[in-house]
Amino acid sequence: MNIIFVIMEKNLIGSEYRLGILGGGQLGRMFIQEAINYNIHVHIMENDTNAPSADSANTFTKGDINNYDDVVAFGENLDTLTVEIENVNIQALYHLEKIGVNVFPQPRVLEIIKDKGLQKEFYKKNAIPTSDFELLPPNPDKTALVQKIPFVQKLRTGGYDGKGVEVIKLEEDLNKLFQEPSIVERLVPFTKELSVIVARNKTGETAVYPTVECEFNNVNLVEFLFSPANITPEIEQKATAIAIDVINKLEMVGLLAVELFLCENGDILVNEVAPRPHNSGHHTIECNITSQFEQHLRSILNMPLGATDITRSGVMLNLIGSEGHHGKATYDGLLDIVSMKGVHVHLYGKEITKPNRKMGHITIAQESMAEAIRVAKDIKHRIKVITT
Repeated sequence: MNIIFVIMEKNLIGSEYRLGILGGGQLGRMFIQEAINYNIHVHIMENDTNAPSADSANTFTKGDINNYDDVVAFGENLDTLTVEIENVNIQALYHLEKIGVNVFPQPRVLEIIKDKGLQKEFYKKNAIPTSDFELLPPNPDKTALVQKIPFVQKLRTGGYDGKGVEVIKLEEDLNKLFQEPSIVERLVPFTKELSVIVARNKTGETAVYPTVECEFNNVNLVEFLFSPANITPEIEQKATAIAIDVINKLEMVGLLAVELFLCENGDILVNEVAPRPHNSGHHTIECNITSQFEQHLRSILNMPLGATDITRSGVMLNLIGSEGHHGKATYDGLLDIVSMKGVHVHLYGKEITKPNRKMGHITIAQESMAEAIRVAKDIKHRIKVITT
């Protein structure tokens, strides 16, 4: 017999309920693993038939998430549609919303967030603390930017995983400028990079996770994540309040990752946000009562939100492709680490590795942060993603 349960709006949901995701990467894969617990069938659309979610989805549709017709055809028979990446066809989502499909996060929210220029203007308009910025047209004038050095240039659309960002510290760095529409931001003298995951359902209930601290590698990918962050209670309170303020002012339904800069003077600035499960929330699978993926499911189906309390201290380590390796992936050292207490391995099902490609993550859950850090540093040197 199919399991059926009732959400707050009294809709019956079970295996007959049609829930779709645009994008078939590792975020969709981990979301599906949680949806299975509720007997909810998840339908994926993605252009790559070898995508991580392809084998675990109830149905897989090959299609372009940026193509209007593909998105409409995929979504028009769904009950609810969500995304695992914000770079999707927004106009198609507006159409689906108009014909009665539940689209969460809402198209108007995705339209703001997918464009870093609109995102920054939203912060400014709504008194959300962020760094000073300026919108740049295509083919920016280098001479006009000399006086702004040092600064950070970000592409307005399309950037991800450290791509689409250039740090300009010297005049000769201007040769690296993007020629597409972008923003420039004042280079912020921060002491820590923090992240807060917050969820909001249709009734306006919010749930916020304890703040985490992120340490990045030399290509701007998260190398280590520490939960909880090593910050004062005052900073914790300020960071979580900002995250709740952002999602409420967006009036967004879904899960939002709010990336923050902790400045030398104690100020906290919003760097950018992601309207979906996020790399900075992967630790919640083992280290919090409710994982970010279950919370995303709860929020978009208007269920009561889950508890976010930390159950164990944790460090998350991204597993990325090694330099000089491009081809069929092998996980060298995997057997050495799975015997270690509190170590949880998540491989994303990507057959081909290449330098700096996210291939998985490892969460180390321990009784103390000191022990979690010790084990994580050891693991980093024991496992490599290489080619056969």
